[in-house]
Amino acid sequence: MAGAAPYTQDPGTQAPGPAGLQGGQKQSQARRQLAYEKIAHTLLGLAALMAVAPVVVIILFLVVKGGSAISWEFLTGMPRSGMKAGGIFPAIVGTFWLVVGTIIFAVPVGTLAAIYLTEYATRGRLTRAIRLAIANMAGVPSVVYGLFGLGMFVFFLKMGTSLLAGSLTLGLLVLPVVITAAEEALLSVPQSFRQASLALGATRWQTVRQVVLPNAIPGIITGTVLAVGRAAGETAAIMFTVAAFFLPTLPDSPFSQAMALPYHLYTVSTQVPGMPDNMKWGTALVLLLLVLLFTLTAAIVRSHLRRKRKW
Repeated sequence: MAGAAPYTQDPGTQAPGPAGLQGGQKQSQARRQLAYEKIAHTLLGLAALMAVAPVVVIILFLVVKGGSAISWEFLTGMPRSGMKAGGIFPAIVGTFWLVVGTIIFAVPVGTLAAIYLTEYATRGRLTRAIRLAIANMAGVPSVVYGLFGLGMFVFFLKMGTSLLAGSLTLGLLVLPVVITAAEEALLSVPQSFRQASLALGATRWQTVRQVVLPNAIPGIITGTVLAVGRAAGETAAIMFTVAAFFLPTLPDSPFSQAMALPYHLYTVSTQVPGMPDNMKWGTALVLLLLVLLFTLTAAIVRSHLRRKRKW
């Protein structure tokens, strides 16, 4: 256009060059990555909260519903009046001995089986068959274990309905958990430990017993904790082998029948009309606290052993 002044660029403002564009893109990418990080952190936190929240809700619910039933008489007294009064001491003692018997059977057998699979077994059909059997055992319903215990331990081996029969049945039930946890614990021990021990002239068994196994004990205890939690809460596996409906006495030998908290909770909730609700919830609360006590004890021992480990 005639008379218009020609356009001149201000010397103070320059068009962004390739370096400036690249820097802006990096900043934008960094902001997006930070946003994605915050979103992922939030989602993971919500997932963890969703996993923990049901446990907290259950504990609070049991405390509110059954806390009023908890007393010294309830914990140490014998059941009376068709279990509508008195305490649950025989059921607590029976559950304790069942868990102890389960650990005595399952932990040594499961640990030795894991040692064979990790340290001695060669890859082949037999090893694959053993691992397949362990995986299948983990998926068998507990009532099937109960029926097997009834046929094998109660009738065939003539143990009768007893603590021994119930402990062996529960031991078989939790054996896959113990084997799997012990195997993972043994595999977590560095291979260099084994090589150094063998290089010093130790035999394979000496290496396993003095090097591998002591370093794997914390992981084995983890499997024991899982086994205790499952064994203490099982009902179907013990109702055919040990649990008594009403037995206001304490067991005096491994061949004695006994009451157990899971089966006692089932009977007072479904088979005893007019049972006070607070006693039902109180029984459930005691069962939960007993499992937590076993778990806490094992966790303390595991933590102590891990602190002593030097790798």
